[in-house]
Amino acid sequence: MSDVRVIIQRDSERDERVVATGTTAADLFADDRTVIAARVAGELKDLSSAVQDGETVEPVEISSPDGLDILRHSTAHVMAQAVQELFPEAKLGIGPPVRDGFYYDFDVARPFTPEDLKAIEKRMQEIQKRGQKFSRRVVTDEAAREELADEPYKLELIGIKGSASADDGANVEVGGGELTIYDNLDAKTGELCWKDLCRGPHLPTTRSIPAFKLMRNAAAYWRGSEKNPMLQRIYGTAWPSKDELKAHLDFLAEAEKRDHRRLGTELDLFSIPDEIGSGLAVFHPKGGIIRRVMEDYSRKRHEEEGYEFVYSPHATKGALFEKSGHLDWYAEGMYPPMQLDGGTDYYLKPMNCPMHNLIFDARGRSYRELPLRLFEFGTVYRYEKSGVVHGLTRARGFTQDDAHIYCTREQMAEELDRTLTFVLNLLRDYGLTDFYLELSTKDPEKFVGSDEVWEEATATLQQVAEKQGLPLVPDPGGAAFYGPKISVQCRDAIGRTWQMSTVQLDFNLPERFDLEYTAGDGSRQRPVMIHRALFGSIERFFAVLLEHYAGAMPPWLAPVQAVGIPIGDAHVDYLKDFAAEAKKKGLRVEVDASSDRMQKKIRTWQKQKVPFMIIVGDEDMAAGTVSFRYRDGSQENGVSRDAALAKLVDVVERRIQV
Repeated sequence: MSDVRVIIQRDSERDERVVATGTTAADLFADDRTVIAARVAGELKDLSSAVQDGETVEPVEISSPDGLDILRHSTAHVMAQAVQELFPEAKLGIGPPVRDGFYYDFDVARPFTPEDLKAIEKRMQEIQKRGQKFSRRVVTDEAAREELADEPYKLELIGIKGSASADDGANVEVGGGELTIYDNLDAKTGELCWKDLCRGPHLPTTRSIPAFKLMRNAAAYWRGSEKNPMLQRIYGTAWPSKDELKAHLDFLAEAEKRDHRRLGTELDLFSIPDEIGSGLAVFHPKGGIIRRVMEDYSRKRHEEEGYEFVYSPHATKGALFEKSGHLDWYAEGMYPPMQLDGGTDYYLKPMNCPMHNLIFDARGRSYRELPLRLFEFGTVYRYEKSGVVHGLTRARGFTQDDAHIYCTREQMAEELDRTLTFVLNLLRDYGLTDFYLELSTKDPEKFVGSDEVWEEATATLQQVAEKQGLPLVPDPGGAAFYGPKISVQCRDAIGRTWQMSTVQLDFNLPERFDLEYTAGDGSRQRPVMIHRALFGSIERFFAVLLEHYAGAMPPWLAPVQAVGIPIGDAHVDYLKDFAAEAKKKGLRVEVDASSDRMQKKIRTWQKQKVPFMIIVGDEDMAAGTVSFRYRDGSQENGVSRDAALAKLVDVVERRIQV
């Protein structure tokens, strides 16, 4: 038997070995149980694949991003096998790995119940213990169609081999150059237990799955299109250890407590009535206070930075969006047109930028006016698919804190630097501190303008981003059609990442709108345009802050900053006087004069997450003092009224959390 030479690549270390022909990747890494697959010449492969002469082989550990995807996709196969064993009539859809887990879609006669999920999970545990082998098999299109004749959705996937998309998960099945089927084989007899059309790779056996749990089920359109049949989707999660699974479930429990939709109801902040429509929220009085304070502070800071406020209507003729290019590139995300004025199409606006361009172009502009910073709290409307609408974080109607800056080419770098610094500092004012930046570059299939302009814009944004001293992550192909962008990514109190502000550099819309200014030499020049949304949207930022603080907003944002709790009825008037003094200082203080006992009042306002309770009894009235009760239950007694008011004013003015 002849030998072959292979290179084992581990991080930066390279180890050349001579091994016998037929040696598999599993043989190379037999001493490392954390390795569950291999990357050979850049391609992920099963450990059972034989290595060839001259190949470079990299181990794929189960805890790596590729390893987690393989673990979760393998677990999805086990789930699908369990479903078909329990529900033989079920037809298979697609089962890709997703962030923190996996899902699989099924065509079944009725939706799955919680009891069904328990039975499926139990059957999965049985399959896992059997240690069935995942075995790859190359098949022709004709053979695959014959084998999968009873699986209509798989037959459709065979027809799109080579053009499958990652967007709907089809690429995990037919994303390669050849069709493959993975057989689940009995560990002892080699008998076929189940099979699925799949690109792979997979774990060696089902016993290689350390820990998993089914989470929930939901309805989902086949391949994400509302034109297709509705299937039943089961979501699950899988992890390299039971401890990691437990940590993830604990994290999810904490995230559920912080869910802004739940807090919005519990704290009476907002609602999304069915009578209005999905993705269209109304803010209640307490939520309105938070929103107003957020907006007022933002207005103040923008005025200090030299922004000028503008206003634009909610609807416009379609011709404006033809001119901007939105109808060419963004029509699917817009509400359908209204036929008015003898057949003219009017659209609810999905963006504010075309209207700001018209404001710039309403009269002649001089270089002396630049940079011109136009700012608007502009409500926009986007027809998000029902499956992605999610509370305030993915809505159909929302208000952007939208700014468009017009400047000269020479001012561009300085203005971008100033804008990004302003954005980060303002986010810090709201209590967010853990950031990194993402640079989104041109999508080669979806852009306007010349390559040269894109290269200049991208290089300028990169230089500006690097000056902030924050981690910079590339996002290839993630830019809007008109220019590259920097996105500010922020981690919240429990480590989740949210996209916050975006800063986009645009040479193209000024061209489409023929925007000009008069330069110092009298010539007509084209301005550069910077798009900037700081919060993204008021609604989404509201939701992020609500979840970040778990509803316990810092006093400056809290709807009620302090509540007076009288020990008895005789102390109510004293607290009302205190509250009146506080209101004169701009504080939001209420007095609970209800007939409830003091301890019940305290529990009620604890649930409302009020920052301070001001408790007063006979001794306080006699001494002209109050007692502070904090959110953690601690208390500070005998504080003079003036000192108490000064304390409240101080924490609000300094925007600190308590």
